[in-house]
Amino acid sequence: MTTDPTIPNIISDAVGDSRVSRLIEEAILEDLGMGDITTDGIVPADLPGRGEIRVKEPGVVAGLAVVEMVFHFVDPEIVMKILHSDASFVEAGTVIGNVKGSFASLLKAERTALNILQRMSGIATLTAKFVKAVKGTQARITDTRKTPPGLRILDKLAVRVGGGVNHRFGLDDMALIKDNHIAAAGGIGPAIERCLQYLQQKKYIVRVEIETKNLGEVQQVLKFSGVDRILLDNFSLDEMKRAVQMIDHKLEVEASGNVSLDNVRAIAETGVDIISIGALTHSPKALDISMKITNLSKSHT
Repeated sequence: MTTDPTIPNIISDAVGDSRVSRLIEEAILEDLGMGDITTDGIVPADLPGRGEIRVKEPGVVAGLAVVEMVFHFVDPEIVMKILHSDASFVEAGTVIGNVKGSFASLLKAERTALNILQRMSGIATLTAKFVKAVKGTQARITDTRKTPPGLRILDKLAVRVGGGVNHRFGLDDMALIKDNHIAAAGGIGPAIERCLQYLQQKKYIVRVEIETKNLGEVQQVLKFSGVDRILLDNFSLDEMKRAVQMIDHKLEVEASGNVSLDNVRAIAETGVDIISIGALTHSPKALDISMKITNLSKSHT
């Protein structure tokens, strides 16, 4: 269970975000199409039902408020009761929510709701493992833009539920000078100068980060003012330690590349401020969650 009292509100605060509502609408239309021909052919429209959402393996719950939006999109009459808040760590077998309404509507919303809940909970669970692994150091765990198209808002919300922080959401909210930009500009110096000049001309107020491949490039970056963060890409542990000493708190330091649960603690102990991990969102294991729907007709009440 996370101890930060603000985390359970992260997802619920996003309910009013138009990006979330558009994503849900697209997901429902993708799955439902012109209609659920199996359910429509078998299940009476007036048959009431109750669904029990159960976690089948231990993990961190994320996305219940979004799931509630899914059910309401399919049928506004569905009532959902959330039993465990987002960011709660639960054991296998825990019932985390109940839904009640039209049996047919529950069936139509089930797969989309579970897909979202399983993925977000899987991301939150993996993030929480990394956060726990670096506890006691100054390092923060962050995500990347390596997200499936269209899912970024939910993926990044899930990272925050797991205790991580978000890197830039898109290409327009931070200047990140990478190796290909440096190659196009003809070197680190020209890349930094052009970027800073462009930001000044456009009056963009954003943070500036630059990727480095070795200690020599770190030294070059330190000659310039206007950069906020240095990214150490695929540095060895010894090189990271030396880079952190060279930078000496003048800039924020981010480490990236081949980070795993086996080595993240050692990376954090080099003194870096941020550790970015693409695997949080490009290849998380979905948390196993199911929903069992039962008949709530008069004979069963």
